[in-house]
Amino acid sequence: MTTNSNTRCRDARGLAISTASAAAAAAFDHLIVGYLTQRADTPDRLAALLEADPDFALAHCMRGYFAMMAYKQATVPAALDAARTAQSLAAGATPRERSHVAALTAWAEGDLDRTIALWESILREHPLDVVAFRLAHFANFWLGRPQDMVSSVERVLPAWSGELPGYTAILACHSFAHEEAGNYLAAEPSGRRAIELDPGDLWAAHAVAHVMEMQGRRSEGIAWLTELAPNWEGSHNMQHHLWWHLALFELEYGNHERVLELYDTRFRNLAAPLTVASPDVYIDVQNAASMLFRLQRLGVDVGRRWDELADKAEARIGDCASAFTLPHWMMALTATGRTAAAQRTVEGMRAYAREPGTVARIVRDYALPIAEAQLAYAAGRYTEAVALMRPALGGMYRLGGSHAQQDVLEQFFVDAALKAGRHGDVRLVLERVAGLRAIAPERFVGWRDAVARAAAA
Repeated sequence: MTTNSNTRCRDARGLAISTASAAAAAAFDHLIVGYLTQRADTPDRLAALLEADPDFALAHCMRGYFAMMAYKQATVPAALDAARTAQSLAAGATPRERSHVAALTAWAEGDLDRTIALWESILREHPLDVVAFRLAHFANFWLGRPQDMVSSVERVLPAWSGELPGYTAILACHSFAHEEAGNYLAAEPSGRRAIELDPGDLWAAHAVAHVMEMQGRRSEGIAWLTELAPNWEGSHNMQHHLWWHLALFELEYGNHERVLELYDTRFRNLAAPLTVASPDVYIDVQNAASMLFRLQRLGVDVGRRWDELADKAEARIGDCASAFTLPHWMMALTATGRTAAAQRTVEGMRAYAREPGTVARIVRDYALPIAEAQLAYAAGRYTEAVALMRPALGGMYRLGGSHAQQDVLEQFFVDAALKAGRHGDVRLVLERVAGLRAIAPERFVGWRDAVARAAAA
């Protein structure tokens, strides 16, 4: 379908889109709603859009974006194909849409810095481009850039109002960005307002849960998530992460059986349709491995739960698309004694680290030394593990993930330091943790023993 400026449709926020098909425009809006509200049927919505107008450049760009959001090396060729197709159809597209095609191309080629710069350039002219905004928020989060998340949302927020479709997503991102930057008083009201407007907004529920986690408000967190859970029906794997947050709160109360029940029935239910459809989604792997690690540190028998994660880790050796997932794959391999596979994983990381690209540099500087430390730890060489990981501590946030998620890596370091008798390193990481949370480390179950032993040393 050839599109000219006189026949273009507009999206739900009034932005021109390069399709003359009213059905395609409606399908595009339906897709964006699915994306923003994290619906499990978003792939079906994309298929319907492409069927409505196969020549719609931005539709193919969305196809590529979703491929990249999988953070899986196997989906990158599909993203590159989508970028090439979008480019071939972009002659009649708007400059904004062509910038999206350029952003996708840069992302698929590994240059996330250029990708984010292109999204932000779109937002300077079109602050209502919710796709550019939400993707920038997503990418900045997984690059450990909370201040960029804050800057981005604060720049666009004045252009938004409650009458605009997608406003709750902006509020949810405002909440989460400020939470990760430690601005809890700014974060919580935005998240709560988003939930008032849409009780099913998972990102807003998530943001407020993070505030409660960092402030040690466990009973509130349990009530918050439990009351909102009925609204998560039909959502994608983000609901698993919210159940993981509930398990974190329960862990603080020592309710280990409840944590394992949530593991088996909610966030790592291997028979659940979402898990069956996508058994190695990065966020699900992070949830599972980090919880098993925490439980084992507390002396809880987790049975054979590591095995299926280790199987999936072996199948993903050499895939470094998600830097923060790499230490979690290593947790599974080392916990099951698969030393040879763990060594191959490290070799795969070394090879990837030599490639160009934003994530390759992060793997080189942070994921790789942590993985090498995990190998040393698994062999009982605790002093070596501490020495390998110590230089990565200061910039480890660049792996992405929230403070609550990164906590498991800090727990790994303190565990190695305690076993090595490195009391100075124990104090070092305790000071780091104290600076990141609103309450003292000793009020968190994973840090209580370290605080006591550091005081006695």
